[in-house]
Amino acid sequence: MTGQSYKIVYKGGEAEITEKKSRFIAHVAPAETEEEALAFIEEIRKKYWDARHNCTAYSVGIQQPVLRCSDDGEPSKTAGMPMMEVIQGEELHNIVVVVTRYFGGTLLGTGGLIRAYTKSAQEGIRNSQIITKHPGQRMKVKCDYTSSGKIQYITASEHIPVLNAEYTDEVEFDLMVPEEQVKRIKKQCMEVSGGKALIKDLEKAYFAEIDGEIKVFS
Repeated sequence: MTGQSYKIVYKGGEAEITEKKSRFIAHVAPAETEEEALAFIEEIRKKYWDARHNCTAYSVGIQQPVLRCSDDGEPSKTAGMPMMEVIQGEELHNIVVVVTRYFGGTLLGTGGLIRAYTKSAQEGIRNSQIITKHPGQRMKVKCDYTSSGKIQYITASEHIPVLNAEYTDEVEFDLMVPEEQVKRIKKQCMEVSGGKALIKDLEKAYFAEIDGEIKVFS
């Protein structure tokens, strides 16, 4: 795995704004496939079946994401495209945004609509939990007690997540090493242990820090 770090929605959020008596209700959700995005859109449309508009935008995939948006009856490029620009501006992947509008009786004009849909999407994303997934290498490092403190110092100073540590007749660290640091960390562990550390590569995976904890994504 040679990947890149990227941001996703871990937990969706909601927001509501009012512009000249029109209500704009934003719903944001994670979507790893286009089917998931479409299912979420349909769910919101059923919930707000009496609304005049349910405008949508989603980005699914990492390298060449599937990008789709809909004005759902609003004037062309006043709703879906502004929402998509928010998603791309925030560099978010695997996300779907639906903004529902209940018309308040006053026309907002092209500029007013663009501002309202932009702000709605921004507020919905702000109320969501966004995480950054990093490519990494899970690694076991076994060493004697003399070297363990030095290896702990390396993990702390290099900000390497320690998933677990086992203390028996030796010490074994379970590390999640960012992809770009793998060679350097291996070299440092061997140097401080006098070449005695046993290093075993496990799976390559993405990981993220969520609420102060490290989560590994299989």
